[in-house]
Amino acid sequence: MTTLSLVGIGSGNPDHLTRQALKTLEAADVILLPRKGGEKTELADLRRMIAAELLTTAPKIVEFDYPLRDADTPKYLDGVNTWHDALAAIWQDLITTHVPQGGHVALMVWGDPSLYDSTLRIADRLIARGIPLTVNVVPGITSLQMLTAAHAIPLNTLGDPVQITTGRKLREDGWPEGISTVAVMLDGNCSFQHLVPEDLHIWWGGYVGMDQQILIEGPLAEVCAKIIKARADARASIGWIMDIYLLRKST
Repeated sequence: MTTLSLVGIGSGNPDHLTRQALKTLEAADVILLPRKGGEKTELADLRRMIAAELLTTAPKIVEFDYPLRDADTPKYLDGVNTWHDALAAIWQDLITTHVPQGGHVALMVWGDPSLYDSTLRIADRLIARGIPLTVNVVPGITSLQMLTAAHAIPLNTLGDPVQITTGRKLREDGWPEGISTVAVMLDGNCSFQHLVPEDLHIWWGGYVGMDQQILIEGPLAEVCAKIIKARADARASIGWIMDIYLLRKST
């Protein structure tokens, strides 16, 4: 039996690793380290630094290249499922190659493995393929937590629910009925610009928790263009961007 530990490492600041995360990584026989292309070398470099400088043990480090998702697939979920199948095949090959008799494999996951991340779904695919696997999840600080902390705001208003969604769903479905606060993740298109901005306030953050952190907040009608420009400038300068935002209706 192989243990696969999915370890949340937060959103870019090594100080945000929990003691549980460090202990789990130190106990691993093998740490799988994904590479996501030249423009995101900083993400792989952070994982390498954690393994080389923060751990008191020396697990074997196995790097692998992330397959690209085909963005041209007509149906979004079909493209995502094909991508997940490809990742599952890579993980299966790495696990059977490096711990053929079973052992402890760890994977560092940006943010938290259970919040808008697909590592758990990929692990389920391995189990469905007959790989004898026990999955262990170590929670990490999420970008949503970092966003609200950076802006010093509560996630919710008193007595009201919060909806967490994606930019794609916000564009397709509009503002959710009966909800005053919406947190938006995985939005590469600044979907807030398609909303009627009156009575909406936005708290936006790019690279939250990292040295490059950028924060903008204010009435959507006033800061919409500013956020779009800041995001485009940062992406052009750094080569990639990870951002998240919270929208709230005035009451």
